[in-house]
Amino acid sequence: MRTGSITRTTAETDIAVSVNLDGTGVYDVSTGIGFLDHMVEQFSRHSLIDVTMRVKGDLHIDQHHTTEDSAIALGQAIAQALGDKKGITRYGEAHAPMDEALARVALDISGRPILVWKAAFTQPRLGEMDTELFEHWFQSLSQSAGITLHIACLYGTNNHHIIEGIYKGFARAMRQAIAIDPRKSDAIPSTKGQLGG
Repeated sequence: MRTGSITRTTAETDIAVSVNLDGTGVYDVSTGIGFLDHMVEQFSRHSLIDVTMRVKGDLHIDQHHTTEDSAIALGQAIAQALGDKKGITRYGEAHAPMDEALARVALDISGRPILVWKAAFTQPRLGEMDTELFEHWFQSLSQSAGITLHIACLYGTNNHHIIEGIYKGFARAMRQAIAIDPRKSDAIPSTKGQLGG
């Protein structure tokens, strides 16, 4: 089983995250931000990565630190679970329709983190979550997990549908990328013999 566990305590947040890449999409998520919980649950369910996440953050200030640090810890747990990345498919992509919205996500577990983000929102909040923080969540996860990540909302009008489609697309792309390729299960998928660095 490919598993990872991270605890991260700062003056701003206290976080415990664990993942099982070979799970069934079981989740137990509590960040203190209801809409973020819903999105991480969507990620777990559709990637089949089991996720346990407990976050206590300085929400009396704002949601920034909780959002950022939860993504950092989740990315670190995923990276830990991937280890040397031997045998993984490495690449994943998905188009995820959510009613009138369509999201496209393509990624490479390359060890070279970058986020290309092509999505916008027409309202400042969904539930109690600031919509500007979604891009930052994916940026933070991309950096800590070492993922080249391209996200685009191709079209859509409902803000909830746009971001939910993005999280589901990310989940499906990750499900592909972390899968073990039975034809090369003993090899790192790179001509360099390593990913990243």
